Amino acid sequence: MLKVNKDLCIGCGACQAVAPEVFEIEDDGLAAVIVEEIPEYVMEDAIDAKEGCPTNAIEDTDKNEE
Repeated sequence: MLKVNKDLCIGCGACQAVAPEVFEIEDDGLAAVIVEEIPEYVMEDAIDAKEGCPTNAIEDTDKNEE
């Protein structure tokens, strides 16, 4: 699962452009994950968005639980 660290996000919209099924820019101008579970068919796009985030604001919550 992915989440957006609002303290790091600058709201550039790159994640939404790459994976609009997973991310959106909210009213506060910052990105957010909009799905409970990422569908397999957009997983690659979600990973590309995470890796392409200029501030590394997209975090893998599964990794943090280890």
